[in-house]
Amino acid sequence: MTKHVIRQWPDAPAQWPEELRARFTARAGKGEVGTCLVSETDRVRVWTLTLAPGARLDFHTHVLDYFWTCLTGGSARSHYGDGRIVDVTYKPGETQHLSFKAGEFMTHDLENRGTADLVFTTVEFLDGPNAPLDVPLEVRAAA
Repeated sequence: MTKHVIRQWPDAPAQWPEELRARFTARAGKGEVGTCLVSETDRVRVWTLTLAPGARLDFHTHVLDYFWTCLTGGSARSHYGDGRIVDVTYKPGETQHLSFKAGEFMTHDLENRGTADLVFTTVEFLDGPNAPLDVPLEVRAAA
């Protein structure tokens, strides 16, 4: 199966402050969907995401089908490429599955708005219709 490669990323939402728009523009299309890629096979990528209170996982783009599970619970805010700003309270064990058709994607950030570490596990599936995004060495766990 030929994988769809996405080459054009959208502009940042016009209503956002300039600093946020600049971060979005610089990071759209980046594949670091967690703070550490802990495992990768020909079928999956397994990520951890740990954010201290006030910390942010900067903008990143999802192109692969995936699910996340929140291990700790907590409060967060995300800015989405479609202009939405969403505040969420997560419960420990809460899980969500997302999927993308050829050419579809989602770009967002995640900020810990709570008072304790916010910890997730995310699993991406490499067998979908979109080619995976590159992952830089600095977010890969030491082999």
